[in-house]
Amino acid sequence: METRSAKRKKYWLEGENGIDRISDLPDVVLHQILFHLPIKSIAQTSVLSKRWRSLWISFPDLDFTSINPIGVASTNAPNTKPSIKNKRLLLCPHSFSVKRLDFISQVLALRDKHSDLRILRFRAPLSFSRLNGLIRLAVRQNVQELDVEVATDDYFNFPRSVLTSESLRVFKLRSRYPGFRLLPPSVMKGGFQSLHTLSLSLVILYDQPTLSDLFTDSSFPRLKKLNLDACFGLKQLKVSCLALEEFTLENCFQLHGLEVSGAKLKTLQVASCFDAYCDKSWVKINAPSLRVMVWEYNAITENSSLENLVSAHEASIGFFVLNEDFSVTKLRSVSNLLSALSRLHTLTLEGQCVEVLSSRNYIANLMHPFDQLQSLELQTGFNKHNLPGLAYLFKCSPALHTLILKILNDYKIERRKWNKDLWDMPSSEEQFWESQSQALKPLLNNLSVVKIHGFLECENEVSLAKFLLKHGKALQEMTLFSGHCNYRDSLRRQKIRSQMMGFSRASSNAKIEFL
Repeated sequence: METRSAKRKKYWLEGENGIDRISDLPDVVLHQILFHLPIKSIAQTSVLSKRWRSLWISFPDLDFTSINPIGVASTNAPNTKPSIKNKRLLLCPHSFSVKRLDFISQVLALRDKHSDLRILRFRAPLSFSRLNGLIRLAVRQNVQELDVEVATDDYFNFPRSVLTSESLRVFKLRSRYPGFRLLPPSVMKGGFQSLHTLSLSLVILYDQPTLSDLFTDSSFPRLKKLNLDACFGLKQLKVSCLALEEFTLENCFQLHGLEVSGAKLKTLQVASCFDAYCDKSWVKINAPSLRVMVWEYNAITENSSLENLVSAHEASIGFFVLNEDFSVTKLRSVSNLLSALSRLHTLTLEGQCVEVLSSRNYIANLMHPFDQLQSLELQTGFNKHNLPGLAYLFKCSPALHTLILKILNDYKIERRKWNKDLWDMPSSEEQFWESQSQALKPLLNNLSVVKIHGFLECENEVSLAKFLLKHGKALQEMTLFSGHCNYRDSLRRQKIRSQMMGFSRASSNAKIEFL
């Protein structure tokens, strides 16, 4: 008599007609189907028949991240080769204790020796010897993509076995704690001839703070994507891989100097980098094919030299300013950086950019106008001190089509104190904007869309909105986004909105909307 389990297995394979059509599909097709299942489910199919067991031990894409997250597996599991007796048990991950047996290494050891490994991903707390053992197993099976996230009891060295792999195309190594060290430069420069993607996180570089000759074309002739995150001790970095297309550098707080060059580089992202206390920091970028640049929450360097950014189309720029350090040298550096991006079509400024541009010393460090800029997004605290910076940006953007202003929440308490009846007589902010009407005429003749987020009907934003409604010759749409408020504020808000709607109908053809 057939059991329910046997019936389900038979129906899964043979269907209603009793014909097993699925198993007759080519291996490559079945592997593609299995690729969309969790690793446990794939392993369970191996008990269906010899055909499915063969598919399991030759499956090329092993992703263990769903069953072996950091904090679950044991670091003390023995690194032993499976016996014949245990091989059948290993076909299903539920059939053994994680504490006694390392499922990942066992699966790698059981794989068909004639089947190459395409992808191996795992997250686990491991000793360095266990990690090295797993990576060596994967390299022997010609792994093409290796994605590893580990936590270890102590610092470990960069796995030497990946250096000479001819099959490896993608290598991602992330340490949760405490980090890993790179091998000596003479050793590191001898490998990676086939690699096109490299991602390293939590690298300890106190013994070699300068990486000026590692990321070169001779060491990485095919590298297209490079991601470096949390490189502690790194002070100087040079990247000059000719094939590089994407480069990301994050959380390198001790960095003093950065040089990036590449004829094919299209995307550059640098975030939370540079030593704010260093008085000789610098950055050099030469990338004629660069399209997108993200430069966020970085300390302002003493010197910025950006050359040949003739293809730059989109950028997001932000700075971390320590104690409002707006020295003439650093303001000149900011000006040089922004001037190098004068051909942009889309620009986002955040992280105290407007505050920097509003500095008294900035007037002597004028940047080039953004003659081709179509969309400008500003993230700032909207207070009186920022008005010069805003006006300066508007003057530098004569062809602007869309303006997005996001007012930071940190400043809302201060802005609430300024509330009053704004319609009895012109405020000082309104007078300031009226004094800028002639200088801003090119902008006002092209600006079509305005969106203000965090609009609390306070003096500064109302004054700007009224000015744009009054003088915006091409303005078609103004959207004002405001948050929730109590009943008392709601009455005041409704009054101001009604006054603005009346002002809009009298002064502009633009559609105004409150959300």
